[in-house]
Amino acid sequence: MDYEESFLDIDRIRALVRQGDVVWRDHAMKRLRERRITRDDVRNAIYNGEIIEDRPDDIPTPCCLILGSNVNGKYLHVICGVLDDIVYIISAYYPDPDKWEPDFMTRKG
Repeated sequence: MDYEESFLDIDRIRALVRQGDVVWRDHAMKRLRERRITRDDVRNAIYNGEIIEDRPDDIPTPCCLILGSNVNGKYLHVICGVLDDIVYIISAYYPDPDKWEPDFMTRKG
């Protein structure tokens, strides 16, 4: 999916992150530690990534899934939402090749 079709705008997300208008959810921080993903990895994925899924019905924050890469160039998925000009980082993970097509943009099955 091209980000221009998304209900969230990747350029807006990037601008808010660059301004520091970010909330790192407790769940996200726990998962980042478990997965050895840094905040810089997440920021990098947002800066170089694109929105591949919309999740407008997620609660408490409608969100999207971004495919980008960490600071070392490894593919990274970031789940984030925007509410009141604040980006909420919900989770991040390295996509599992058993669950994703080789482009890591399309779920298998």
